[in-house]
Amino acid sequence: MIKNYIKIAWRSLKTNRLFSAVNIFGLALGLATTLLLFVFILHERSYDSMYANKDRIYRVLLHTTEEGIETWAQVPSALGPELTEQIPSAVKSGRLLKNDYGGNAFIKAGDNILVEHKLFWIDPSILDMFDIKTLSGIGAEALNTPNSILLSKSTAKRYFGTENPLGKTLTVDNRNTFEVKGIFEDFPENSSLNFNAVVPFMMRNEAKNPSWGNASFETFVMLNSDTPNLNDVEKKLQHIIDVNIEKENQWYTFSLQPLQRIHLYSSAYTDSYLENYGDISQIKNLTILGVIILIIACINYMNLITARSQKKAKDVGVNKTLGASTKQLILRFYVETGLITAIAMLLGGFLTLLILPTFNTIVGRELDVSSLFSLEIIVFLFIIWLITTLISGSYPALYLSRFSPKEALKPSSNKGIMASFIRKGLVVVQFSASVVLIVAVLVVREQLEFIQNKKLGFNPEHVMAISTTAVPDFATKNALVDAFKKLPNVSLVSKAQGYPTASVSLNSLYKPNSDVGMSVNTNLAERNIVDILQLKLLAGQRLPRYKQDGDSLVEVLINKTAVDFLGYTPEEAIGKKVETNLGNNSYIYGVVDDFNFESLHKPIGAYVFHNATNRGNYNFLLVRFKNEILTKTVSEFESTFKSIVPNSAFQYSFVDKNLEHLYQKEKQMANVSLLFSILAIIVACLGLFALAAYMAEQRKKEIGVRKVFGASVPKIVQLLSVDFMKLILISFAISFPIALYLMNNWLQDFAYHINISWNVFLIAGGLALIVTFFTVSYQAIKAAIANPIKSLRTE
Repeated sequence: MIKNYIKIAWRSLKTNRLFSAVNIFGLALGLATTLLLFVFILHERSYDSMYANKDRIYRVLLHTTEEGIETWAQVPSALGPELTEQIPSAVKSGRLLKNDYGGNAFIKAGDNILVEHKLFWIDPSILDMFDIKTLSGIGAEALNTPNSILLSKSTAKRYFGTENPLGKTLTVDNRNTFEVKGIFEDFPENSSLNFNAVVPFMMRNEAKNPSWGNASFETFVMLNSDTPNLNDVEKKLQHIIDVNIEKENQWYTFSLQPLQRIHLYSSAYTDSYLENYGDISQIKNLTILGVIILIIACINYMNLITARSQKKAKDVGVNKTLGASTKQLILRFYVETGLITAIAMLLGGFLTLLILPTFNTIVGRELDVSSLFSLEIIVFLFIIWLITTLISGSYPALYLSRFSPKEALKPSSNKGIMASFIRKGLVVVQFSASVVLIVAVLVVREQLEFIQNKKLGFNPEHVMAISTTAVPDFATKNALVDAFKKLPNVSLVSKAQGYPTASVSLNSLYKPNSDVGMSVNTNLAERNIVDILQLKLLAGQRLPRYKQDGDSLVEVLINKTAVDFLGYTPEEAIGKKVETNLGNNSYIYGVVDDFNFESLHKPIGAYVFHNATNRGNYNFLLVRFKNEILTKTVSEFESTFKSIVPNSAFQYSFVDKNLEHLYQKEKQMANVSLLFSILAIIVACLGLFALAAYMAEQRKKEIGVRKVFGASVPKIVQLLSVDFMKLILISFAISFPIALYLMNNWLQDFAYHINISWNVFLIAGGLALIVTFFTVSYQAIKAAIANPIKSLRTE
């Protein structure tokens, strides 16, 4: 029986080639899109699943309790050892610190000078917790010995080629020399942790003299149970704070974050050394997008089936007259739908292979073709095939199959009215979803354009930041400044700890005579930092040009947000003493206007430039150049740098480009939305195209009569198009409020965002109407210019 049903379904496909092609291709596009998104979502959710102790490992988070509450992924160095001492369920704990508090390391390996982006100072317990496999030499125990270094397999090859790396020496930042003691396996691509080189944390001053103030260390703890009572553990964390810090000095609390939530649930946390975070909101949005496109594709099938319902109903009537049961007809219709979806799935798999490279580029991942053949994907495809078949085949299987022979064969039956109503409803749903997607794309694009054009309070253009981490002393750094000042394309040069978007020190700013505080970014800088960044000075002066050795006075340049918090006007603030953990002798020297030093996701916080050289390092040389940077100019800058610091690599970035990187996820989301919105609209138009073709076919005799009586081509086009246009207008009434609600929620993630204007809806509506008109018009014009004699001669 099933074999016969397959034969009948195949004949039906060949008989109705246009409808079959539209059905299959539309479903294939929908399935390809859903498959791509599922592969991506599966990859994102697979992060850190490879570790044997994944269910027992947690990262400690810090929550500030001052004004402007934040969550940090870093905690004080003193906490690590306390975890295993004070919490019985804590089996192991370990700290990690990226070189130079988040900076690059400059490695000298023989005659080669390299830039290392992933050198970490870690406790040996980190490698034990995560079961990092040692390939040769010594593993985690090497980190109990000073001046030892462990390299990943790929890093050892990059440093030493085919030579045996064990026993070789490396110089880091022209300061410390390490001996290679072991080689460990490269971290998987879907691991939150990813070290290229690790050195002993025990060598650092923060290990010898741990502090409860400097929260710059990511800390992990492994508990002795897969399902611990986290509330009890976090209460013990609070007890640790109470024992070690006086109540009035407690400006933070701790919590635990499960390892497997780190990748997708950390985008809102600040100060993490781990890279390549995902975003659970993006996953949710993509899931909704995939479901919408699949539903649109299924609606296409149901639309075309309802359009052909009269013919199908007669088929049901004939079969029932010949003795077919309702169950047999249901099975037959589902077999036909299953065959179409199976063919569509094969074509969808092929389309997925074609789209995958482009998709990888858009989302910034390396999804492998082999992942399409994993067990999870095969099971997913079967489930999607089953769901698609059940949904798409529901109308013919469950509605048409119930007709009695008399009802099915009766031309005046109300089934045509019901089919028409269902068909129109599905068109409205389909285009409502498409319009929501169009509005979403337009709003995301507008927000990104707003971000790019917003005045930030400083000028990031024509500023190069050159790393001076490996420059050995102040004298050499000053020599660099003097050398760069002499270059023809340079207008200003300054040393600084950081710059807007770069990590600087985090401290606390307290109101006068009060323990009420807020977080403040403190940046060791020189006088002309104001001119290099083109900040607006509201009151006072730039930082002093010179500072005598041993001078304990700390001058600070403070932004308006900080002054407002202190309760002063800019003019009143000048000369006032200020508590910022920079020493007991800190005074406000000048006030600058607010500037966006972080992503526009966050409101402007407190920021301080200062000259306390014992509270920071000059990690960068900031160079403002006059003209557009050229390859020749970069080469000239590099030559100048190398002439002063021959034992360091020339590492630089442009401040404006760093700003663009802050919104990489939004750009990816915009591109993904655009790509799949186009696919969704194509799928919707395919259904509309075939539906218009069917309607023209159904009304060809009416069109022939009208032409005989003098109807023009435009009139006939209008006749066939107006019904579809009405449906699209109804879809606007449904889709616009939904789109407005969803996109307003998305924009709330930005501290600075656009207000959605009606222009967005006018553009989206106009695009939908134009696409609909041209899609329907093709079939309408084709029907209108046909010879009426051919359509009337059978009468």
